[in-house]
Amino acid sequence: MSTDTHIVAYVEESEFDVVLNGSEEKVVVVDFTATWCGPCRLISPLMDQLAEEYKGRAKVVKVDVDSNKPIFKKFGLRSIPAVLIFKDGILAETIVGVSPYEQFSEAVQKLLEVV
Repeated sequence: MSTDTHIVAYVEESEFDVVLNGSEEKVVVVDFTATWCGPCRLISPLMDQLAEEYKGRAKVVKVDVDSNKPIFKKFGLRSIPAVLIFKDGILAETIVGVSPYEQFSEAVQKLLEVV
């Protein structure tokens, strides 16, 4: 996993299933993004905030769609930014486009409350 100045790590296709199923956190938030995507840059700080707020309870990662097209296509995504939220390795929520922080945090919180 490569990291940059953000607290959220980038995940490659080869690591994706391990991150989804091998994480000690039950909830995994995946931000599908690209360097050229303006709206993606708008939600990037929100993903950092989410990672900070739910540290130890939810894992937040990014997938660069340009270098990981098969993952992007696997979930039938057509546009970015797209944030997929998984619970126990199963897709539970999809948020496409720029959304307020509350939408992301409420989705994560809801999944954390379900046992």
